[in-house]
Amino acid sequence: MTASTTSILFSWDQVDDLPDLRRLDRVLSWLPDGEVVDALRARRGRGRNEYPVAALWRALVAGVVFQHPSIASLVRELRRNPALLELCGFDPLPRQGKPRRWVDEAGVARIVHAPMRRLVPGEWVFSRLLVNLVKLEEERGLVSGLVDRLRASLMAALPDYGEHLGADGKALESHSTGRVNRRGGKASDRDADWGHHSTHGVDGQGRSWEKVKSWFGYGLHVIADTKYELPVTSRMTPASGSEQRVLCGMVKDLFGSSPALAKRCRDFSADRGYDQAGLKKDLWENWTIRPLIDTRLLWQEEKQGPDYDPSEPVLRLLDPNRAGNILYSERGEVHCRCPASGAVRPMAFQGFEAGRNTLKYRCPAAAYDLHCQGREACLARSGSKAGSYGRIIRVPLDEANRRIFTPTPWGSPSWKRGYRRRSALERIHSRLDRVYGFEVHFIRGLGKMRTRVSLAFAVMMALALASVHAGNGERMRSLVRPVPLADTG
Repeated sequence: MTASTTSILFSWDQVDDLPDLRRLDRVLSWLPDGEVVDALRARRGRGRNEYPVAALWRALVAGVVFQHPSIASLVRELRRNPALLELCGFDPLPRQGKPRRWVDEAGVARIVHAPMRRLVPGEWVFSRLLVNLVKLEEERGLVSGLVDRLRASLMAALPDYGEHLGADGKALESHSTGRVNRRGGKASDRDADWGHHSTHGVDGQGRSWEKVKSWFGYGLHVIADTKYELPVTSRMTPASGSEQRVLCGMVKDLFGSSPALAKRCRDFSADRGYDQAGLKKDLWENWTIRPLIDTRLLWQEEKQGPDYDPSEPVLRLLDPNRAGNILYSERGEVHCRCPASGAVRPMAFQGFEAGRNTLKYRCPAAAYDLHCQGREACLARSGSKAGSYGRIIRVPLDEANRRIFTPTPWGSPSWKRGYRRRSALERIHSRLDRVYGFEVHFIRGLGKMRTRVSLAFAVMMALALASVHAGNGERMRSLVRPVPLADTG
């Protein structure tokens, strides 16, 4: 006779090991939310304590992790998922209410037993919790403070987190049409306004084009690590807020409050919408961070002439006070013009001399072993004694246009590698829309939007931190990829 090895059909231990619940448990374990929970308890005071504050907060985080689009969807999940109830801290066992006595028409006393039900908080309970949470964010910045503490933890866990940073803005539409109410004269979302983003250029046939995007809502400005695709800090403004002005304030506040991050950061990338001389100069001179920011094409005088060719860069004399043959483009590309043939060639970039704070360029004929008819005349005219090494041109940043000339020149191989990493911001924005529910949402108000975005970023960073400590760094950005059952992290 053999012993029976039949397993139990149902076990709470097996339910607790489900991948989705393990993912939530990881986030809750690494989320530094003690101050938030204590503040919520203090706001409740001596009010009703039918549902513990800590359990409500965990359920709210679960709504983000499990991608619930609304509080109603979260409540329905809690009602049908006792394992989730227990993990959040609620009592998962159903209870029976008090029986109700009544007398029928014949005068016979009868007892009606109430059905069994679980004590699941209703939508109004979470609505009240969100109101208190938004007030705490507006008064003390507690939810956005989670991102700051997680950033410090990620810097300790990942030695290269923060080396390559980038910035980008995102349009967040409000759950409001923007139509003005005839009676009140205001829209249903009084904090939001209209934003307009214009993109223009020239196609291959030389015809100019322009595309304008308009939305009613807010602008989300994000600084993120472009290697790990994880946020570092963010700021929310009405849609009409200036991207350049907001980013300058963010950079100053971020590196001023976190000198270790400023020391670790090597480069900072952004698209041409953030192109300004002040930001590029501050990044290098105040923080020794190389700006990899695309340059806007603003020169208009030469483009009005009849001989203007859109396919060729506009060139100006590097030193207009002398009759030289060294030219530069509005993107900082340095060229030389042959005195004999008039041919224009890009000069060979030889690197940035940090001791001199200058960009060094070399004669292209000498650097690339090219034939140049005016090589000797060029050396004689400039008074250079370089000989066979070729003429050397240095561009001091202290005397140059800081919007055009940067320590890493536009278009150089290192500039292209760093700027290519900026696409990480677009993937973060895509996750916010499709994974964290901002493509279709029901949020109105600047405070609610800021709180909700900060909570999404905190969950994103806590999940990454948990994955790194569990040895699953490749899963650090996934909110839907199953967590292996055998994993004990």
